[in-house]
Amino acid sequence: MLGILLSLKLTFLEILNKHVDLLKTKHILLFLFLSCSLANVFGQTARIKGVILDEFNQPVRDVTISNSNKNIVSDETGFYVLDVPANKKITIIFSHISFKNVILIRTFSLNEDFEFYPVLNNRAEQMQEVTIVKNKRDRIEGIVNIDPPTIRKIPGANAGVENVMKTFAGVNSNSELSTQYSVRGGNYDENLVYVNEIEVYRPFLIRSGQQEGLSFTNTDLVQNVNFSAGGFQAKFGDKLSSVLDITYRIPKKFGVAAEASFLGGSVAVEGISKNQKWTGIAGLRYRDNSLLVNSQETESNFKPTFADVQTYLTFTPNTKWHFSFLGNISQNKYHYEPLTRQTNFGTIDDPIALSIFYQGQEKDEYETYFGALKSVYEVNENFTLKFIGSAYHTIEQEYFDILAQYSLGEVDGNLGSENFGEVTYSEGVGSQFNHARNNLDALIFNGEVKGVNKIQNNTIEWGFKYTREDIKDRVVEWEVIDSAGFSLNPPIVPFLGNDQPYQPYVGPLSPYKNVRATNHVNINRFSGYAQWSNKGKLGTADIWYNAGVRGHQWTVSGDGLENASQFVFSPRASIAIKPKWEKDMVFRVSGGLYHQPPFYRELRDESGTVLPDVKAQQSVHIVLSNDFSFKMWNRPFKLVSELYYKSLTDVNPYTLENVRIRYAANNNAKAFAQGLDIRLNGEFVPGTESWLSFGYMKTEENIDNKGYIARPTDQRLKFGALFQDYMPNIPSVKVYLNMVYNTGLPGGSPSYADPYAYQSRLRHYRRADAGFSYVLTENNASRAENHWLKKFEDLSIGFEIFNLFNNQNSITNTWVRDVYTKNQYGVPNYLTTRVFNLKLTAKL
Repeated sequence: MLGILLSLKLTFLEILNKHVDLLKTKHILLFLFLSCSLANVFGQTARIKGVILDEFNQPVRDVTISNSNKNIVSDETGFYVLDVPANKKITIIFSHISFKNVILIRTFSLNEDFEFYPVLNNRAEQMQEVTIVKNKRDRIEGIVNIDPPTIRKIPGANAGVENVMKTFAGVNSNSELSTQYSVRGGNYDENLVYVNEIEVYRPFLIRSGQQEGLSFTNTDLVQNVNFSAGGFQAKFGDKLSSVLDITYRIPKKFGVAAEASFLGGSVAVEGISKNQKWTGIAGLRYRDNSLLVNSQETESNFKPTFADVQTYLTFTPNTKWHFSFLGNISQNKYHYEPLTRQTNFGTIDDPIALSIFYQGQEKDEYETYFGALKSVYEVNENFTLKFIGSAYHTIEQEYFDILAQYSLGEVDGNLGSENFGEVTYSEGVGSQFNHARNNLDALIFNGEVKGVNKIQNNTIEWGFKYTREDIKDRVVEWEVIDSAGFSLNPPIVPFLGNDQPYQPYVGPLSPYKNVRATNHVNINRFSGYAQWSNKGKLGTADIWYNAGVRGHQWTVSGDGLENASQFVFSPRASIAIKPKWEKDMVFRVSGGLYHQPPFYRELRDESGTVLPDVKAQQSVHIVLSNDFSFKMWNRPFKLVSELYYKSLTDVNPYTLENVRIRYAANNNAKAFAQGLDIRLNGEFVPGTESWLSFGYMKTEENIDNKGYIARPTDQRLKFGALFQDYMPNIPSVKVYLNMVYNTGLPGGSPSYADPYAYQSRLRHYRRADAGFSYVLTENNASRAENHWLKKFEDLSIGFEIFNLFNNQNSITNTWVRDVYTKNQYGVPNYLTTRVFNLKLTAKL
């Protein structure tokens, strides 16, 4: 209910955050200088506003809100707004004849716009320094809000926002080493990610999870995280699957946070100027994946260096203007030298082992630079303008020369044998040589203007955006396979007869795979949106409307390319209704026509050729949902159910290997996705939020009218759970559990295989991560003022167990052949085993 009222009354509180280009954005910096020069009016006040509710979540009118020199009264919806003096401690009293008083004592910053939502009751007077109730618009817009402290506490091989999201129904990932995820049948490229309203990007050339390093999002800087799994509004961009909307926080005081573990460390520093107009927060992170990678079957010399630095700065000269800058520099160095590997597979009656000896190494490097500037001008309480400029530059290198010599043999399965478990007889011997010299340099600029207009009960949002993408790409990649003494030709070479080693082969010798291409591509994009929101009544029920449209025009050009220009139009709408029932329920239907204009990766086919005429993939999407809030064991719970269906046309087929997506660059398919997501969250343990989720999903595609087959992301069943607890006899010891079960994906086939001829699935993905944390500062409130722990806001020691049950999960197969039976075997490439980690966390 609170989210409903907020969507009516509260101005968009997007006083915040955005971004300036560290790279060559002189025009944006000039705009900042001019804007600052105009902002010369300085106020000496702050503002507090919000909605007043009773204990049944109903608005309370005629509440008197008073401080020492001013009184106001809340309106019929419980809304109030009060100007208060800045830079001094004041007392604000909320009083009503039918309720006990609520007293707020706080010092407000200059020009601060503070939200406070008191809940009145008739039992006891409430006095508090600060109480902030979360915005509940998630019930109306179909958004899941993720609590930042929960994100930082939950254990995982790649802890962070994505780690928590993978426990949601409809969000799937089959690799703990990767932060990428698919949503409701889409792939990794179909998800929008925003930080402070700025779209962020990920590296292009990543092919395996262990190369990824750090996610863009620094959890030490996060204030708010919202996620939508589909049916999102027109103000969000042009992708088919999901939106992750992250807001970084504005510091209120000086603080330091640090973390160190066997996987790396981080430190964040924040502060505010004396006049409270300038704030800044900066974070430095370092990650070393050696602990995880060394737990895999391949013995290696692994020297990763994943590091980044982020900063978020704000300047608020007065109540009208707000400026912010977000910058990020990231450097990932992945140096990998495999040595040996042995994988046992097969059955108890017929055990088989694959032994591989490696020579060579892989050297990959990814450097990214990101900068964005945002200026917000509040013309008046009903009209806000936003100006955003950003630039992203990535320089990527993927070099490797690796020779793998393998033997496929029988394993001694006799329990009484002294050679039990060892290879006794080799059935196949061969080698494989992989070479790559791939480079990519991409520079992306964005300029955007947004507006928010409030007219009575109506909210109109609009925006225009220009994007330029300049991409230089060189691909030199080949593979040679020698199996049992002869070189294998690629499947596309006409078969000329090959009966080696019995008869000599006199045909041409070709690499099994050979890709060579050099591309220089420019893409210019113009996009815009307009949407309308309103709240009304349908009988006694509250009803919310949202309707909007998006337009996107893009032109592809480049060396040796013929210019191609296309345009798409995307209408979207949603309706949410809250009946005036005893049960607290919200029903919602949303959907529309969604398009995904091709990015560079989608324009490039498997041979490295860029095809500029590739169309935007199109999806007709509808979502039906129910949000039921209730109490169980006298504690709050929520059950959210969503039924969805997508009908996709102009589909660009792709193959998925680990996290590498290779497109056909041909809109020759149609597809569908349908499913059900259910999530139950609440206080299973008093004072902590936990949840259980279940998802069923089916997605299939029809390529060239050959019939429907499972898509690469067809993950039928999903179970996820996240629990937070503490030991009753030792409350300072916290326990966290993160569990995921996904049924197997289609895949694991050789890269050349016809998907219609090969529809086997990988094994099911099962994983549980557990964390135990001893909070040394748990009892700080009862300690003496001179106690050394009083200096810390938080100090804790953690112990984590990754892959608690030591499940063997695989994400791809290595294909080898037996020369005697001419059979091919798909040998699982297993992910990480059980790993232990120690962690120290401190916050001042």
